[in-house]
Amino acid sequence: MELPEYQTLKTEIAAPHVLLVTLNRPEIANALNTQMGREFLDLWTRLTEDAGDVRCVVLTGAGDKVFCAGADLKERNGMTREQWRRQHELFERHYWAMTDLPVPVIAAVNGHAYAGGFEAVLSCDFAYAVHSARFALTEVTLGIMPGAGGTQNLPRAVGERRAKEIIMTARPFSAQQAYDWGVVNALCEPGELMPKVLDTARAIAGNAPLSIRQVKKSVRYGMQMELKTAFRFEVEAYNHLVETEDRYEGIKAFNEKRKPVFKGK
Repeated sequence: MELPEYQTLKTEIAAPHVLLVTLNRPEIANALNTQMGREFLDLWTRLTEDAGDVRCVVLTGAGDKVFCAGADLKERNGMTREQWRRQHELFERHYWAMTDLPVPVIAAVNGHAYAGGFEAVLSCDFAYAVHSARFALTEVTLGIMPGAGGTQNLPRAVGERRAKEIIMTARPFSAQQAYDWGVVNALCEPGELMPKVLDTARAIAGNAPLSIRQVKKSVRYGMQMELKTAFRFEVEAYNHLVETEDRYEGIKAFNEKRKPVFKGK
């Protein structure tokens, strides 16, 4: 698919059907400013409307020390209440659009992820991180609180009691703790992070695209339902796949002992 040339984001096809998105403000720790918020919202909106050949997205930060430090506090210094409200509403729509994206998003956490940067990691479907990464939700040290899903996504990842401690103390924690608590799925050496993430992204992109989308939808919305309703939701998601071309291709390829060629139809 054709994407515009963004000022704060770098986009490239890193593997067949895999879009790599890089937060590209390394001079200011990849901090999220208004322009980046606009560009993220534009990107997620385009991918939601028509992802084209993209079947998986990898999100990372430029450089080797910081994934994202959160909001650009230099830009926020001196903002009026109305300017702050408008900016945060833009950020809210960006995070919600990323969470709602039909295709999966994997975070490749190449360095520290603080505040809104950590909330971006939590908004992805799952994450891999380098051993040196540190994580924190620091908003209460600035007189605010997490406002991009942190108070909702973190408890779902680590449990309510630990999430309260992390958010209320604002203390950073290590990548090893993030792994032990379920925030990230794997830890890597710096040179191994992107190859490992792209290997996983290729595996996802090689499976039936409509199946992957339905799995993501079923898990996300099913987790918000009581169990029996969630079971019914899962079956409805399943039934949408029965008459797809890819389902016929999958069965045919299995019986012909070859790799299936999925088209997302």
